[in-house]
Amino acid sequence: MNKILSTTEHRPWPLPKSPWVMTQRWNDLLFAHWPVPASELTHLLPEALTVDTFDGTAWVGVVPFWMDQVRMRGLPSIPGASRFPELNLRTYVRERHTNQAGVYFFSLDAANPFAVVAARMFFRLPYYWARMKIESDENRGFHYSSDRLLSRHAAHFRARYRSLGKPCIKGGLETFFTERYALFTATRRGEVARVNIHHLPWPLELAEAEFEVNDLPEAHGIRLPDTKPLLQYSRELTVYIWAMEGLGSRSTRRAAAPVPAGP
Repeated sequence: MNKILSTTEHRPWPLPKSPWVMTQRWNDLLFAHWPVPASELTHLLPEALTVDTFDGTAWVGVVPFWMDQVRMRGLPSIPGASRFPELNLRTYVRERHTNQAGVYFFSLDAANPFAVVAARMFFRLPYYWARMKIESDENRGFHYSSDRLLSRHAAHFRARYRSLGKPCIKGGLETFFTERYALFTATRRGEVARVNIHHLPWPLELAEAEFEVNDLPEAHGIRLPDTKPLLQYSRELTVYIWAMEGLGSRSTRRAAAPVPAGP
C-alpha cells in the first residue's frame, strides 16, 4: 500500500473496505469561501442532508483548480482526458441519520466533455461542460476563466489568484472547509448517495484573489454577501475515490431548486 493510503490517522472514520476506483491529482487550487445564512441553502439540498455550520454560519465555496493524473483503477490513462481545469461550487453538509460530515456540490464545471459524461454516469455528480482556461504568471499567479456551455444555467467566472507563500495555521475554519472525506449527491431515483474519498491533510497557504466575474452561485440560486471571501491556496493534492454507494433514503429537494442539465 502506498504512503497516502497507509496514512489514515487524520481521518474521522476508517477507509472503506472495498477497493478505490479512481485516483486524480488536484493542482493550483484556490478555496474562496463566503458566509451565508443556513436558511438560504436548506431548500437547495435533498431532505436527507442538513447544512453543516461553523459557529452557526453556513459557507459557500467557489474552488477553481486543474487536475491531472486521472486514472481509473486497473485501466491505463485515457489520452486527452487526464488533464483539464475544473471549477466547483460547494457547501458543507451532514447526513441526517448518521451525522456524517461531507461536501455537497451544487455544480462542477470541467473543460473535458468525456470527464463530464463519465462523472454524471458513474458518480451522479452535477457536472457541466465549460470552456475553460488557466494561465500562470510568475509574478501575478493564475488567471482563470470559465464559461459554461450548452446549459440553461449559464455561468461565467474570471479571477486572478496567487499564493502568498505563507502556510495557514491549521484548525478552525480551515479544517472545517477541507478535512472532509465524503461527497453527497442525489441520484436520478431521488435517493441520496455517498462517494468516499481519501487524501492526506490539505497543505494550505494564505492567498489573495481578484474576482472579475463570478455569477456561478447566482446560476444555482445562491446570493453571496458583499464581503471579501476567506482565501486559501493549495499547490497539489492526490485524491483516491471510491464507488458511489446508496444510503437507502429517498429524497427530494424542499423547494424548486435548479436541476442540473446535461452537457
